[in-house]
Amino acid sequence: MDQEAEITLGLLQAVHENDSLTQRSVAQDLGIALGLANAYLKRCVKKGLIKVQQAPPNRYAYYLTPQGFTEKSRLTAEYLSYSFSVFRRARADCEAVFEDCVRRGRNRVALCGVGDVAEIAILCAREFPVEIVGLVDRSYRESGNGSFHDLPVERYLIELGAVDAAMVTDMKDAQAVFEGLRAQMPEDRVLTPAVLRVSRKAAAAPDAEPGA
Repeated sequence: MDQEAEITLGLLQAVHENDSLTQRSVAQDLGIALGLANAYLKRCVKKGLIKVQQAPPNRYAYYLTPQGFTEKSRLTAEYLSYSFSVFRRARADCEAVFEDCVRRGRNRVALCGVGDVAEIAILCAREFPVEIVGLVDRSYRESGNGSFHDLPVERYLIELGAVDAAMVTDMKDAQAVFEGLRAQMPEDRVLTPAVLRVSRKAAAAPDAEPGA
């Protein structure tokens, strides 16, 4: 699912749930710039997906049109299909990584990056004689969150103690996390699920930090 479709779905869902929303609240909820939220609202109105009515004082009420409901249903189905596809692929990739860990006798594994891939990795690890010792995610830890699925989250890999391998699970900047890890440990102990599309040929960046 491309970014445009994802933003459109988020906007239609927001209008469906709250007809008195504002452009600013849409921008905050979807994590996009105010100008972009305004542009998408105008585009949806122009396409006949959203109807706008002025409601005093100087406020607007937004409603989904029948066409808008149809489009929301279509995009929801597309999103679910995409999500299940990504989940299946990520699960297969994580299983392959853990199978390799078992073959090499690497039983203590750290995950680097909190998110969906980390969650899938934690679930997959239960099927193998592998221990997930914790996660590394500096921004997550510094926001006041000290655990993820009952596992400790630290700012730096060294804080988790001795590990046999570290697995990249950061979805936002997997390449930078990989570079930071291979500057700290042998590269063959840095594990990368294929779904994250990490290039192992890139030049190392010693100052990068996992979880940054």
